[in-house]
Amino acid sequence: MEHPKLRDSRKLITTEPYPINEIPDDLIVRIGGYIAHLLYVGRDDLSGGDWGDAFADAIGGKHLDSPVGIADVVLNKMAWSMKTVKNQNPFNSRCVRLISGRCSPDYSYGITDPHKDIQQTGRAVLGIWNERINIAQDNYNPIRTSILIRSNDMLSFCLFEEENHRFRTNDYKWEVNKNGNLIGKFINSGETCFTWQPHGSQFTIHTRVPKNAIKFKIKQPPALTKNDILKTIGFDTSWITIFR
Repeated sequence: MEHPKLRDSRKLITTEPYPINEIPDDLIVRIGGYIAHLLYVGRDDLSGGDWGDAFADAIGGKHLDSPVGIADVVLNKMAWSMKTVKNQNPFNSRCVRLISGRCSPDYSYGITDPHKDIQQTGRAVLGIWNERINIAQDNYNPIRTSILIRSNDMLSFCLFEEENHRFRTNDYKWEVNKNGNLIGKFINSGETCFTWQPHGSQFTIHTRVPKNAIKFKIKQPPALTKNDILKTIGFDTSWITIFR
């Protein structure tokens, strides 16, 4: 369905390359090819930056590669926040924890003792997240989070997307766990949704893996030998200058 035209609409509208979480096969193949390339050159793991590079390369977008903000990969006026987590068996993963930046209630709200009023601190943490969403939506719309779950051997993967959105601060209650971290739970169900660590101010979102998440495997590429590399780059004796 097309976006309706509204006189008072200030949102940026862009054409989505595909419906959310309906990632086409050719895009999966291009992503797989990028990862196979990393394996071929000797990489044994995938960083968040690598995942951003892989997705941007596959979709023809730009990887901003910025340590702050929500938008990691952009295509016209659409953006993705790129997240990757490791799991021994991605195909059976049911919930993942996404590190979603640092939220400092001290810096943003002047809350120097986060444990004095944990409900206030929890609302502040979500308020910081929501403001980051506001800033991102000033420049991009829609904004999605793209989550890649990778196996230890980098051969099995689970991929899904979700809408990047604000959280209603009144929907959650906060508790302190045995490590002194704040845990945000959905009031209606008691489900754990967030973790915030006072030391380092790290904010983590607990996300359920949907049933329609895409699962795929990559064939282990052959090992790259020294002779393969030298042949590919056209090495010969003229490359070496000897001084005595």
